[in-house]
Amino acid sequence: MKRIDAIWNHATYQCSLERLSKWEEKREYCRHTPEHFLDVARITWILALEARMPAEKEIVYAAGLLHDIGRFRQYEEGIPHEQASARIAEEILRDCGFEESEQEQVLELIRSHRTRQQEQSLAGLFYQADKLSRNCFSCPVREKCDWPKEKKNLRIRI
Repeated sequence: MKRIDAIWNHATYQCSLERLSKWEEKREYCRHTPEHFLDVARITWILALEARMPAEKEIVYAAGLLHDIGRFRQYEEGIPHEQASARIAEEILRDCGFEESEQEQVLELIRSHRTRQQEQSLAGLFYQADKLSRNCFSCPVREKCDWPKEKKNLRIRI
């Protein structure tokens, strides 16, 4: 997992993370933090193992770390964050030694994480993990949240 550490330590990643943190400093719910990024990766990995779906751990964790990293650009420029995240991820993945085929796998997960996917695909599991990572059931401001009730994760799911 040396390449995952390389992503974390990449100057562009850290700069993007800092800009995102500043934008969400006063946000009351669903901040896009490293904890969220890693939760998405871990949940995706568990779901893939349970489904006996072939997946590469570094691909899953790279996508987890990078899937929301461009969200600050959505705040600043109105660019959909999955597109902005994919653009930022391209440079980082290349610099961190991911082969072209691996880059494409990670970028596919990033680009599609906001759209419901076929459940029996890695992208489908990644989409599901992104939603399951939100503990709406324990959120003190869940009533103020702009997510519709049917989208909120209002119970513990295993």
